[in-house]
Amino acid sequence: MITIITRGQIQGGGRGVGNAGRPGRSTQRLTSCCAQPTGGNKQFYTLRDPYRGEPLDTSGRALFSPARSGVCQRAVLVSAPSQAAGRLGCRLAGPPRDLLRGPPPPPRPGPAPVTSLRPPLVRAFDSFAFADWLAQVFNSKTAELLSHHQVEIKQEFPREGWVEQDPKEILHSVYECIEKTCEKLGQLNIDISNIKAIGVSNQRETTVVWDKITGEPLYNAVAAPVSPGPSVPVAVVPSGSSVPAAGTSSVWLDLRTQSTVESLSKRIPGNNNFVKSKTGLPLSTYFSAVKLRWLLDNVRKVQKAVEEKRALFGTIDSWLIWSLTGGVNGGVHCTDVTNASRTMLFNIHSLEWDKQLCEFFGIPMEILPNVRSSSEIYGLMKAGALEGVPISGCLGDQSAALVGQMCFQIGQAKNTYGTGCFLLCNTGHKCVFSDHGLLTTVAYKLGRDKPVYYALEGSVAIAGAVIRWLRDNLGIIKTSEEIEKLAKEVGTSYGCYFVPAFSGLYAPYWEPSARGIICGLTQFTNKCHIAFAALEAVCFQTREILDAMNRDCGIPLSHLQVDGGMTSNKILMQLQADILYIPVVKPSMPETTALGAAMAAGAAEGVGVWSLEPEDLSAVTMERFEPQINAEESEIRYSTWKKAVMKSMGWVTTQSPESDPSIFCSLPLGFFIVSSMVMLIGARYISGIP
Repeated sequence: MITIITRGQIQGGGRGVGNAGRPGRSTQRLTSCCAQPTGGNKQFYTLRDPYRGEPLDTSGRALFSPARSGVCQRAVLVSAPSQAAGRLGCRLAGPPRDLLRGPPPPPRPGPAPVTSLRPPLVRAFDSFAFADWLAQVFNSKTAELLSHHQVEIKQEFPREGWVEQDPKEILHSVYECIEKTCEKLGQLNIDISNIKAIGVSNQRETTVVWDKITGEPLYNAVAAPVSPGPSVPVAVVPSGSSVPAAGTSSVWLDLRTQSTVESLSKRIPGNNNFVKSKTGLPLSTYFSAVKLRWLLDNVRKVQKAVEEKRALFGTIDSWLIWSLTGGVNGGVHCTDVTNASRTMLFNIHSLEWDKQLCEFFGIPMEILPNVRSSSEIYGLMKAGALEGVPISGCLGDQSAALVGQMCFQIGQAKNTYGTGCFLLCNTGHKCVFSDHGLLTTVAYKLGRDKPVYYALEGSVAIAGAVIRWLRDNLGIIKTSEEIEKLAKEVGTSYGCYFVPAFSGLYAPYWEPSARGIICGLTQFTNKCHIAFAALEAVCFQTREILDAMNRDCGIPLSHLQVDGGMTSNKILMQLQADILYIPVVKPSMPETTALGAAMAAGAAEGVGVWSLEPEDLSAVTMERFEPQINAEESEIRYSTWKKAVMKSMGWVTTQSPESDPSIFCSLPLGFFIVSSMVMLIGARYISGIP
């Protein structure tokens, strides 16, 4: 992993001067340059291996030329002696994590430089892994994260396979985040009156129904499974338990709607899947429409409220915006196009609720929220420390990450590494329907009068969850961070392959009969090799999604932009570059989901503190991994993984001995018992015993 500086002005003055020239650091990573080189000579700084300290080939040296008006012409890693860096007035931030190899990526747009001592601020709320709420405050001119506060909220498991949360607890956690973050801003001597807008990002498919007269939820929020697609068997959690957020987001496995999906699927003509053609989505337990149908069928309070015209439906964003803008006293009932597109009730072509879909699912259209763009003023905060501040940005979490990664061009893609992985590719104004198991969804619409952009989406069900499985189930690591150390010790899986199909295979296979396997074991295999294989599994699954996207789009990706908690693992990121055989690029701002919501809020008409026009965006710092193996080796490892995947299939059948206790499910045993009974009856008859 390396830090690069894309083409952009290297300006004097600036924020990073104070950290330059720290003693005792012979090799540093240049993260921002804040002054032109002194004097008229070209200045070179030798690249060094950050782990061995050896100088690299001189062809890899970084060049800053004052003759070019302070413009950095190449994307470079500067590994410079701290004294020299101090002369440049550069901010230093620890040793480089990898080496720049090959040509630099195209310039990425980023926020404009600071022009004010008191720039406007934008607050973003993010539903973090569904189990946390996170409030963050960004500087609209630099995208700098100024303050944040995170609150964990409980998940409830009233029955096996059911996952719920209390909507009121979610709302209270948001208010707590607001208050605590404002307190922290005060401690930094930042006036909260500088906060000009609020953006919301949320887990997309979670469903809430509430009473518009009383403001009370009519049932808990019904969560989404971990990955979209056809319904598959899943692991269940202890019934009646309630656990905190840490380590639990892998149980977004609410499957109460399985029978609903099965009955609805029988009503879809085989030659006319109008649900998928209108929504881009398969009929699945994952999306909101079937959850809402279940609530209407099974919860009397919901049924009665709908009959009496008191019910409102929404995803978490709708519930929050309605509550924060006044609730029963004139709250705004709305959602944005990205969240609406995940309900299975929204026509992604017309950008409206679809009457045919609503009739198919039996959903009254009057309970649905108004659909707005992702960037416009929805209403004003009516209470709390930010009363009067407009809520002007709303994006589903994966769309927010796409915006935060600034994937505004057709063919740009991002992958978020969390409990699972979510890979989205911008397909522009065109809906691209997948022939390889991917979903078509709305990427964003950044303004009431702005065009809509679409995306292809693929999901890896088990990513970070496999690390927790090694920790909690096998106990080979004590903390999630230890896996990097174990993998680094061996640097290879030694032919061991791990397919973490704990609840079936998702995109692009959609194979519910698969189960997890570890194969290729020898007497030499140890826990380090298994740890390495687990990291490889995440990368191989991403490769499968990316290959499917390349086939659907017809435009192979030149690089992959990444974010999420797992991207701090250097071994994982290098493996991903090797297995994809394209560069992997990580922004220096890790909170891209919240950043995307903040950008949408700040750019809204009537707020206007964050310009998203290309000419107004300047360079940002990134970290980059280049492939370090040859293409042939990459393909060999990938083809072996595919063999392992094939071996994982077919483990679960529709009827097993465990599910049918009849002795006749075993033919030899049944034949033996029947024949024995015949012989006994015959013997009694011959002997004349009555």
